[in-house]
Order: sequence, then structure tokens, then C-alpha cells
Amino acid sequence: DPKLGNWWLGIGENTLVDYWPAKLFTHLADHATMAEWGGEVVNTRWNGEHTKPQMGLGHFAGSGFGQSGYFRNLQIVVSDNSLSTVENILTLAENTNCYNIKSSYSSEWGTHFYFGGPGKNPRCH
Repeated sequence: DPKLGNWWLGIGENTLVDYWPAKLFTHLADHATMAEWGGEVVNTRWNGEHTKPQMGLGHFAGSGFGQSGYFRNLQIVVSDNSLSTVENILTLAENTNCYNIKSSYSSEWGTHFYFGGPGKNPRCH
């Protein structure tokens, strides 16, 4: 929000989900240098074993639509308060035998990525 400095999260074209007041941020007074999307599973390594919970439906990213979690049409608001398609995204999955991520671009879904995984399995250490 260029007038008040608040940070907003929107989904779709006209749905504002929530905002964070400017006073919560000291280093984001007028811009950000990075945006992140994704999923997270905390690995507590209880009894020395990898955590059991699956991410999403428990399928790896390569399973695609209907099987894996996804984010699509990734956009950010730029300095003139217009939307800009996100490009050149970097992906990170700490243990790809447990969970993984796959990014792509298409004219229908723009910049998008799939993510997920079964969690603890015979290949996941």
C-alpha cells in the first residue's frame, strides 16, 4: 500500500485476504527484495527418524494437478502499484526423497509450481 505502507495478501483478481500494518516492519518501509510462497513440514527427527506427516495429498510434485499442492499465476505488486508476473523463481526442497518442488511456466497458469511428498518413506532419511 503506497499511501500507508501496509503489506497486503491478495488471491485472484479482487480478493484481499489480509494485511500486515507497516509498523510491524522496520526494513520493509518502502519495498521488499524477495517474496516467498510454499509449504512447510517441520522435521522434529523424533527418535532419530524423519517426521511422518505428508505434505498435501502425499504425492511428489511430478504427480501434477489434482495430486500435488500448487501455487499458480504468481504476481507481485511493483512500485507503480500494478501487478507484475513473477519470473526466475528459485526453488528449495531440503530432502527431495521426502518432499519436492517443481516450477514451470505456461500461458494458462503463468509462473507456477507444484509441491508435496509422502514424508517418511523407505528413501526418506
